[in-house]
Amino acid sequence: MEFTAQQIAELINGTVEGNKNQVIRDVSKIEEGRPETLTFLANPKYEQHIYNTDASVVIVNNSFKPEKPVKATLIRVEDAYQALARLLQMYESSLPKKTGIEQPSFIDSSASIGEFAYIGAFAYISEKAKIGNNAQIWPGAFIGEGVEIGDNTIIYSGTKVYKNCKIGNSCIIHAGAVVGSDGFGFAPGPDGDYQKIPQVGNVVIEEFVEIGANTTIDRATMGSTIIRKGAKIDNLVQIAHNVEVGSNTVIAAQTGVAGSTKIGKNCMFGGQVGIAGHLKVADQVKMAAQTGVAKSITKEGAVMMGSPAMDAMQYNKSYVMFRKLPAIYQQLQELEKKVSEK
Repeated sequence: MEFTAQQIAELINGTVEGNKNQVIRDVSKIEEGRPETLTFLANPKYEQHIYNTDASVVIVNNSFKPEKPVKATLIRVEDAYQALARLLQMYESSLPKKTGIEQPSFIDSSASIGEFAYIGAFAYISEKAKIGNNAQIWPGAFIGEGVEIGDNTIIYSGTKVYKNCKIGNSCIIHAGAVVGSDGFGFAPGPDGDYQKIPQVGNVVIEEFVEIGANTTIDRATMGSTIIRKGAKIDNLVQIAHNVEVGSNTVIAAQTGVAGSTKIGKNCMFGGQVGIAGHLKVADQVKMAAQTGVAKSITKEGAVMMGSPAMDAMQYNKSYVMFRKLPAIYQQLQELEKKVSEK
């Protein structure tokens, strides 16, 4: 890879400040910048590094105003983070993609494989499965009976997709994810034992969804567990049976969503959020890390914190009081002592 600052600026609709002919051969983090590398500054917390970095070119926001001289060439754009993302996407799309069927692998005779698909070694493609055009099934993946994988979708190594699940176009399912395992359904018996309730539904993942490593999405008891278009789910997330995740919702690692909960679109959940079952979460709701949700959130755009969840502003005020409780308790004891002495 070798580009000039001007060529990069043209790709991301940026404006160069400095040496337009500066050559770039690699990328680096701003705090570890090296000569002839490209980096970016989007988070103000890292601003101090731009004055010392050895990176040759830095992508910055148009609003950036340096407090000291910057030796690197700058490329100014509307949104530095998005610009970098576009560049990396262009780079990734330019890389050669695997095609063909490696051996040993198993593909049932009733399965259909699209044009220019890639099936890695030790992958197992079950009967009546459908693999789309340009799809990639990496080594060691399991694709169950009747599963449908859309065009341009990537299923990484060790992923298991159980029978009759459907994954749309241009999705990415990372290593170790399990799609369509049984929901946690058991009926208590009179003797205290539990009878398994068969889970006869499936999982439907719409297009442009990304599922992180070792995430589990349970099949529905009846009907479908649904991940809507554009949702992004991090590593180690548990999505229970009959849950619906709205379009473009983002869920961070170690979050758990209990059965039959419906989550709106454009929501953002931090790590280790826990949501009880049979609830509804409105569109554009944001939850801080470790928020615990025990009842439905009906207000669009609400920002929640704490367990049980409450409005973030209210939580912060309550937390200030909570930190003062030991001192308040001590004052109360002193007052009780003075009253008893009278």
